Amino acid sequence: MFGISGWTRRPGGRPPRLSPAERQVWDAYPAGTWVDLRTGDKDADDPAEGAGWGPERTVRAEVIAALLLGAREPEPGRTAGLRLAGARVTGVLDLSDATLTGKLHLLNCHLPEVVSLTDATTSGVRFRGCEMERLRAARCTVNGLLELEGSTVHSGIRLDNAHVTGQFRLSRSRLHAPGERSWASESWLEDIRRPFTETEMRERGLDQSQWAVWAGGLTVEGGAFMRDMRVTGGLRFIGAKFHGGVYLQRSVITATGPHAVRADFMESGAAEFSAGFTATGVIRMRGARVNGVLSFDGATLEAPGRVLHLSHAQVEELILNPASIKGEVNLGYSRIGVLLDNPAAYADRVQLTGLTYESLRGHWTVAERLDWLGRDPDGYKPQPYEQLASWFRRIGHEPDARRVLLAKQRRRRGTLKPTGRVWGRLLDSVVGYGYRPWLAGLWVAVLLTLGTVVFGAVRPAQIDPDEVRSFQPFVYTLDLLVPVSVFEQRGAWEPVGWTRWLAWTLVASGWILATALIAGAARVLRPSGNS
Repeated sequence: MFGISGWTRRPGGRPPRLSPAERQVWDAYPAGTWVDLRTGDKDADDPAEGAGWGPERTVRAEVIAALLLGAREPEPGRTAGLRLAGARVTGVLDLSDATLTGKLHLLNCHLPEVVSLTDATTSGVRFRGCEMERLRAARCTVNGLLELEGSTVHSGIRLDNAHVTGQFRLSRSRLHAPGERSWASESWLEDIRRPFTETEMRERGLDQSQWAVWAGGLTVEGGAFMRDMRVTGGLRFIGAKFHGGVYLQRSVITATGPHAVRADFMESGAAEFSAGFTATGVIRMRGARVNGVLSFDGATLEAPGRVLHLSHAQVEELILNPASIKGEVNLGYSRIGVLLDNPAAYADRVQLTGLTYESLRGHWTVAERLDWLGRDPDGYKPQPYEQLASWFRRIGHEPDARRVLLAKQRRRRGTLKPTGRVWGRLLDSVVGYGYRPWLAGLWVAVLLTLGTVVFGAVRPAQIDPDEVRSFQPFVYTLDLLVPVSVFEQRGAWEPVGWTRWLAWTLVASGWILATALIAGAARVLRPSGNS
C-alpha cells in the first residue's frame, strides 16, 4: 500500500473514486501521453464556456496534484508528465513548495480557481489557450518553459522573484488585474499594507489590484515573448532580468492604476514596445538597463502628465518613433548610445537635463533640435545645449554647433538680472556672443562707409594750419573707430558742427566693438563647464 495526499493505491495501481476522465489522466501520466477530452466542436470546446462542461470532462485538481507529487512512477524508458486538453479542473491546484519532475501541460482547459506554484521547482509548465482565475508562482523555479500563450487570466499573475531558465511566453493572452476580493486575503500583503493608507499603496505601486502581472525580481534566461496581448491592468517588472529580451509588439495595455508598465531597474538584452504596441498609462523604466535596442517604433502611448519615464537609464540604442504620443517624456540623466527619434516623438514637454548620447539619428533640422531643447520643463540648463553642440562638432558640423551655443546664451540671458540682459543683448547684436564674429565686421563696414561719406562732404578743420597734411575721410573714420589712434588723424583734424556727434559715436562704437570682440572670444575659448 502506498499513500500520498490522501490517495491510496489498490492492487493494479489505481486509486478509488476516480471518474472515467480522471482514470484516463491517471493511466496516461506514467508515459506522459496526451488525454484529449475535447469534442471537436469549436464552440463547445471554448474554455470560456468550461463552467458548463459535464463530469465526462471534469478532473479534480487534487488528482492532478497527486500525480505531479509522485503518486505514480514513470514507465521505464518514458518521461512522466501530465498532458491534458479540454478539461474542467475543479478545486485549487496547489503545488506550493513542491519539487516536480514531470511536466505540466494543459491545453484549452478551464481552471476556475487558483493555480499555486509558490516556492515550487518544476521542469516545465504550460497553460495554452486556457481559461484561468489566477496563477501564483512567487519564488518559483521553472527549469524550462513557462507558457500561458493564448490563455485568459482573470485575476492576474504573480511571479515575483521567480526564475525561468527557458522562455516565458504570454503571447496572445488576455490578462486582467485582480480586484480587491482576489488579493486582500493574501497574508504577505497584509504586512506590506499595514503601515500605508490605500492612497499611499497606489502611489508606491504596492496595490496589487492594479497589476495584471506582478513580477518584481523575475529572472528569465530565455526570451520573454508577450506579443499581441490584451491587458487590463499593469505589468510590474521592477528589478526583473530578461537576458534574452522582452518583446511586446502589438500588445495593448489599459492601465487600471497610473502605470501601464513599471520596470524600474529592469535589465534586458532588448525591449520591443513596437509595431502597434499601445499603452494607456505611464511607461516607467527609471534606472533600466537595455544592452540592445529599446524600441517604441510605431507605438501609441498616452497618459495624463508624464507618459514615458526613462530617466537614469542605460540604453544601447533607443528608437523613439511612436505613431502617437500624448504626455511628457523624461530622458533626464540617461546614457544612450544611439538615439533615433523624430520631432513628433515629443508631443509635450521633454526632460533632457543630464542626458548624454553618442549618436543622434532621425530627420531633424537644427531649428527642430533647438525647439526640442526648449521644451524642458526644468527651464534653462546649460548641459543639454553643450551635449548637442558636442555632437555636432564630433560629426564635423561646426556652424551648427555654434548655432546651438548661441541659442544657449540667448536662453541663459532670460535668467539674468536687467543689467546682465542689457549687456547680453549688446553682445548678441554686435558679435553674436562671439559665435558670429562677422557681425563686428559688418558693423565696422557700415560705420566706415557712413563716416567716409559724411566727412568727405563736411571736411573737419585742421587743428594746426601750419602743418602740411592731406585729409583722407576713410583713414580719418578708421582712426576714430580704432580705440588707440594708429594713423594720427584723430589729433590732426577736428570735426565741425553736427559731425562732432558722428565722431563721438564712432569713437564709442569702436570701444564697444573691441570690448564685445574680446568678451565674445573669451566666452568661446572658455571651458564649456563654465559657460
